[in-house]
Parts: sequence; structure tokens; C-alpha cells
Amino acid sequence: MDKENSNIKFPRSIKSFVLREGRFTEGQQHAFELHWKSFGLDYIDKLVDLPTLFEREAPTILEIGFGNGDSLAQMAEQNPQNNYLGIEVHRPGAGQLLQQIEKRELSNLRVSTRDAVDVLKNQLPENSLNGAQIFFPDPWPKKRHHKRRIIQGDFMTLLASRLNKNGFVHLATDWAPYANHMLEVMQSHPDYTNTSENFIARPEFRPLTKFEQRGLKLGHEIFDLMFVKK
Repeated sequence: MDKENSNIKFPRSIKSFVLREGRFTEGQQHAFELHWKSFGLDYIDKLVDLPTLFEREAPTILEIGFGNGDSLAQMAEQNPQNNYLGIEVHRPGAGQLLQQIEKRELSNLRVSTRDAVDVLKNQLPENSLNGAQIFFPDPWPKKRHHKRRIIQGDFMTLLASRLNKNGFVHLATDWAPYANHMLEVMQSHPDYTNTSENFIARPEFRPLTKFEQRGLKLGHEIFDLMFVKK
């Protein structure tokens, strides 16, 4: 871990996500066995050389919590000029993304099932990312659980250290109180600048997620935020 961020403290009980393992389908299990070696990022307490990982030099975008991976796979397919690293601790979801990698014949996407805090602190070098996206994270609506929300000042400081200058952070949620929390955290953070006065309309380049489509059917409003590192 670099000296600059060695003083960033994260409570032991707080992780970027709560693990809900679930069951693998036969296809997901097969995808893990067949494709993890080529497209998975094993966790080691050592910085990763991203050009070596992707076997090329290209802008690298991190997605934290990709769910079933459909929207991330679509984004990687539509933007072959970028590299994408997806983190999802729910291993069946990672297995489904590996299936999508095979189906779409993607070469610009890699997958991690480790907690995002560990990956950021110990595997990703400083200034190595061109952007990061966190779409529809758990809103933890009960007040006593708000400390579990991933969008917090310390976490965003750590993420900023891994972004290039002008690297972006794209957030989205369908939970209005969490949207306001995100906006407050990001607006007050010294490392970021908002690209608008508050929220933005969903950009065309962000595919609709399965979770988002369900929220829209329930009448939820969608909130997107786009910030850049100063």
C-alpha cells in the first residue's frame, strides 16, 4: 500500500458490499472453471500492472458492483477502445458476466470478486484509472445502516487517488434520499468537481441495468451524477 493512503482508515466491519453468495447455475459454474484463468483477477496484496493484465495499453474504467454484468458487458462491447475492470463480490453474478464475455467475444473486460476496498488499496496503482462507475449500490435506507453506504468521504478519497487527473466518477441510484447523500458527499469533497449543478440525465452511453428497469416499472426516479477529479 502506498504511503500517501496508508492513513486512510476503514472500520473493520465496513466493506464496500455485504456478501450474499447465492447458488451458481450450471452455466455460471462452467464459466468460472473455463474462463476465470483468462479474465479473472485473483487477489494478491501486490500492485497490478494494468497493461499486462489487459495485454494492451488503453484507458481503463472500473465498475464497482456490476450485479449480473449485463450492462457492463454491453458497455465493453460498445466501447472496444476502453479496458473495463468489474468488481462484484456476488460470485454467481461474476459467473454470469464471464458467460457474457464468452458470448460477446470480449477481450477488454476483466473480473474481480474481491471487496473493492481491498482492490483499490492493494492492487490498483495511483493514477491508473480513467474513470469509475458505481450504479445502483445498496442504499441502506435505514438510518442506523447509513454507515454501510459505499459513497462515503474516506472511500471517495481512496478512489480519487487511483484516478487520473480529470478521471470521472459516474454514480446512479433510484433511491432519492441516497441520491441526495451522494450529491452532498461529492459536492463537499475536495478532490472532485461536479460536471453539472447537481444531477444529470442518464447518458446514452450508460445501458439500462436490470435493477434500473425494475425500478422504473415501480415508478422510481433515476438519479445520475457525474464528477471529475480535480
